[in-house]
Amino acid sequence: MSNVADTLETPVEVRGKGRKNNPEKTREGILQAAVAEFVQQGLSGARVDAIAERTHTSKRMIYYYFGSKEQLYVEVLEKLYGDIRQTESKLHLAELEPLEAIRRTVEFAFDHHDRNIDFVRIVSIENIHHGENVKKSTVIRSMSNTMLHSLAEILRRGEAQGLFRAGIDPLDLHLLISSFCFYRVSNRNTFGEIFQIDLADEQVKQRHKAMICEAVLRYIQR
Repeated sequence: MSNVADTLETPVEVRGKGRKNNPEKTREGILQAAVAEFVQQGLSGARVDAIAERTHTSKRMIYYYFGSKEQLYVEVLEKLYGDIRQTESKLHLAELEPLEAIRRTVEFAFDHHDRNIDFVRIVSIENIHHGENVKKSTVIRSMSNTMLHSLAEILRRGEAQGLFRAGIDPLDLHLLISSFCFYRVSNRNTFGEIFQIDLADEQVKQRHKAMICEAVLRYIQR
């Protein structure tokens, strides 16, 4: 039976001389290390011991902050989804004209997926687990609904100005955008090998970015 004091007392961080205990920094460091471990080993293969080694902390500290490996994984998912949603919010789409707002949305999605391979890999791992851990997070659902509301508002403004077709479902549009951006990263090795194309090549990336922008804009315009 565990000691009650062990459960309630904040663990002392392993640190060098003069280094002050910084709970938020420690927590963020554990999350960053956990991203790397889960990307490399998957949920089943990841070890809390390995995460502790990466951060020069202890398993006890990780369990204090996150409770379990599974909860740590959920919070990794929340962090990665949160990163894309927070950056998205800085685009100030409501201040842009509808056509430019849609273009900016597509370009952002393309660039974010291309630059954040860990996000793509973690989402791929979560799909192997049938989304069981995403189901545990109301945070991810809430953030994603906020994004959909923003996209719906852009579509509403564009429709009111006679620019966009009526009745476009923002969720369908989001799926159209994210599926292309996600696939070219998640499948770049197999697709690249089969068709002998380097999807990381800058000219190829720019061509594909222009293509998905044009495809989306043609789909929504009257």
